[in-house]
Amino acid sequence: MSSEPLAFPLPPLDSVRVVILAGGKGTRLKPYTTVFPKPLMPIGDMPILEVVLRRLRACGFRKITISVNHLADLIRTFFRDGAALGLDITYCMEDQPLGTAGSLALVDDLTDPFMVLNGDLLTTFDFESAIRHHIGGGAMATIGVFPREVPIDFGVLETGPDRSLVRYVEKPVYRYEVSMGINIFKRDVLRYIPNGRPLNIPDLMMALKHDGQKVMTFLDDCEWLDIGRPDDYEAASVLFGLLVTGASSFSAARCCGRWRETRR
Repeated sequence: MSSEPLAFPLPPLDSVRVVILAGGKGTRLKPYTTVFPKPLMPIGDMPILEVVLRRLRACGFRKITISVNHLADLIRTFFRDGAALGLDITYCMEDQPLGTAGSLALVDDLTDPFMVLNGDLLTTFDFESAIRHHIGGGAMATIGVFPREVPIDFGVLETGPDRSLVRYVEKPVYRYEVSMGINIFKRDVLRYIPNGRPLNIPDLMMALKHDGQKVMTFLDDCEWLDIGRPDDYEAASVLFGLLVTGASSFSAARCCGRWRETRR
């Protein structure tokens, strides 16, 4: 079930800046990403990042900043200023890797609030409700979360100090809420991000918490494909092909913003 959106005024989505993190080396997808940036890896007949951008455009967002580093020129050349997609795209170039949060200090014209996304998200996440939840809760930061199950293919033993058996669970399934790579921030968060120094979003979130700032989560009843590993990427490519042809329940219209209309 989705986190209940609170009834607070929502800024027009076309005024909210979205920062897309596309500067990583995609090391888990090597060798594909050795000479090709992960955001340009194809899903169906278009790059992952184009799918993300079309989804944002369909939801009403217009102001996009793409944070780039690894093979940045390829990404810039492909998307240019975003006009072909109905977007206003600018770029933030890291001279050195700054982590998932460090590059935010380099972004001009951050709005209040602003949103930060990974550049490889395939999801039907409800961005509008998440932003409303963030504003209504008075949070400095809000993390989009997704329930994941992790099956263990073995019998798991718990033993005592003397190695005697305490508990034996056959092939347990552990359930967690994981970060989706979707984060919403107040602009004031910039005072926690040092200029020119590497900082990752998990460390930023914990720094906020330790300083007494409110960090919330938003759980949405949505679809989410993780494509971090080669097997996951291949599975996502197959599933995405099925949804485009109407053979999957994973909604193409929601994921890509009325797919058949926006890809013309």
